[in-house]
Amino acid sequence: MMEGPYFVGWGTLALINAGIAQGKNRTGLNWFLLSLVLGPVATFLLLIVEKR
Repeated sequence: MMEGPYFVGWGTLALINAGIAQGKNRTGLNWFLLSLVLGPVATFLLLIVEKR
């Protein structure tokens, strides 16, 4: 029954990714939605993309 904490962590990561994306002058909402699908992979992508 670890589903609750798993989804909370995944949502928190998506919010963090949206903040990182906005810091790199990218659309936070798009990255939030992408993070809901890709999770940690989206975080990695955000770390390697250049700032606009």
